Amino acid sequence: MERPSVVETPKKVLTIAGSDSGGGAGLQADLRVLAACGVHGMTAVTAVTVQNSLGVSGVVEIPAEQVAAQIRVVATDIGVDAAKTGMLASAPIIEAVAEACDEVGIGSGGTPFVVDPVSASMHGDPLLTDAALEALRVLLFPRATLVTPNLDEVRLLTGVDVRTREEQREVARVLHGMGPEWVLVKGGHMRGDPECLDLLYDGREFHEYVGPRYDVLHTHGSGDTLASSICSRLARGVGVVDAVRFGKDFVVRSVLAAYPLGSGVGPVSPLWRLAE
Repeated sequence: MERPSVVETPKKVLTIAGSDSGGGAGLQADLRVLAACGVHGMTAVTAVTVQNSLGVSGVVEIPAEQVAAQIRVVATDIGVDAAKTGMLASAPIIEAVAEACDEVGIGSGGTPFVVDPVSASMHGDPLLTDAALEALRVLLFPRATLVTPNLDEVRLLTGVDVRTREEQREVARVLHGMGPEWVLVKGGHMRGDPECLDLLYDGREFHEYVGPRYDVLHTHGSGDTLASSICSRLARGVGVVDAVRFGKDFVVRSVLAAYPLGSGVGPVSPLWRLAE
């Protein structure tokens, strides 16, 4: 097969996230999703986890200055069409990420910036200290195009344990008041609701993305999959409302394609898209 005379460089997305040695979540999941969505993925590694399908047994943080250096060196040479965060591990790393993003024009109305505030495990246990949570609220949220918390993360960020759709709307207003352009409050953890509502808010208008609630075990990496698929569309210039609609459909199909892995919880899978 002959190589085309001109090969167009795809859009480029930077994930600022931790490594999952089991490959189910973290930057490994981000890169899988970005490739399936047809964009070039790049990484700034924030932490290395010792992790498998049963859970996390160790974490080593990357020095904050090295995290910032990864962002700068990629952005100044290759360029970034959109960026997202995952596990940021500590307040010093969050501070370094905010400073580096400012330097290279990520967020704050520049390059689209999705902040997935990974602050709780899949079991609802906190992953960030109070100081790191405050750094998320004060430093990254005001720079974000979109923040995408689940309800466990909402509880850590706002102190509100959301149990109803009306409370979901109220916390969306609270989170928007912290400075992001858009807030997507994910409803997957609201077990009393027979449907799964993800609620998008820009300070003026709510957009509802409703889907069925599937009784599945293997959901590891679902938050990363949603944020990365949204980011792939923002990189292509798609507006937030349509990018979130794409991401909602993408993660639902990835949940339905989830597979068992190891002895614990397996990952949602974007590999369905490669079969189309």
